[in-house]
Amino acid sequence: MACSSSESSEELTLKVKWSGKDYTVRVCGDDTVGELKRRICELTNVLPFRQKLLYPKLASKLTDDSVFLSQLPLNSSFKITMIGTTEEDLLVDPVDAPEIVDDFELPREEAVDIKDMQVNQQKLTRRINQFKVELRNPCREGKKLLVLDIDYTLFDHRSPAENPLLLMRPYLHEFLTAVYSEYDIMIWSATSMKWINLKMGQLGVLDNPNYKITALLDHMAMITVQSPSRGVFDCKPLGLIWAQFPEFYTASNTIMFDDLRRNFVMNPQNGLTIKPFRKAHANRHSDQELVKLTQYLLAIAELDDMSNLDHNNWELFAEDNAKRRRHK
Repeated sequence: MACSSSESSEELTLKVKWSGKDYTVRVCGDDTVGELKRRICELTNVLPFRQKLLYPKLASKLTDDSVFLSQLPLNSSFKITMIGTTEEDLLVDPVDAPEIVDDFELPREEAVDIKDMQVNQQKLTRRINQFKVELRNPCREGKKLLVLDIDYTLFDHRSPAENPLLLMRPYLHEFLTAVYSEYDIMIWSATSMKWINLKMGQLGVLDNPNYKITALLDHMAMITVQSPSRGVFDCKPLGLIWAQFPEFYTASNTIMFDDLRRNFVMNPQNGLTIKPFRKAHANRHSDQELVKLTQYLLAIAELDDMSNLDHNNWELFAEDNAKRRRHK
């Protein structure tokens, strides 16, 4: 793992003790405590939100995921003790992670600054080197790329139900079947890979005969960025996918759906903020979001370059396109 030569990006080699074993973790000064936990997760499979880090005189600061490691007097001669349990050893649903409810839209100038900041580009480069996207099915030449969130996008993960199918967003399979003709489909969730496989498997998404999922990405593929007005938060940089499959996917042929617009901050032009699907039992028969988005995706699939589209106006685009077709 390489960091830049600046002080804030100085590489740190830390020792972490967990469950009787010692682990070596390499991070950079411009990483946050949250990023340190993500690196520990790679080695131990203990999800970041389940980790409690203990270090001499720093225990309280290590509970704040937004603190930068360069702000802490960490010393490689000391060991950080981690307390936590893997999902395999828990008898609970891993969905009990903290929920993000305070979504926000950054000022345009600030969003551009975050995307172009050298420190964030360095973090993206490190993540590209650290996280390998594993293909479930081959990339298809000439197809565009659709990247989908799970929670509140495809699935209401907070409502109780005996059968997960009752929490699935209406028309999910019809939507995926229709857009698969023009798009490769990747699913990217801010949760664990185990949870992604579990829920998508239960919904019949991973083995559906009418479409194929190209790849799954989890929280380990995300990076942490800082906003002057909103502080530190995680996001999903599409540049990671573009860097690993440059012959198939670029900024001109990729679109991402997520109910949290903050996840688009490294690629705002490619993000479409989908209406959250909550209270599945009340909205299961009325939610039409995926039906309307099917029309939009098929309409823009005709374009050679989607990078100039304003996805905030996707509903108007879909309506205008439908009118043009009726008058032909």
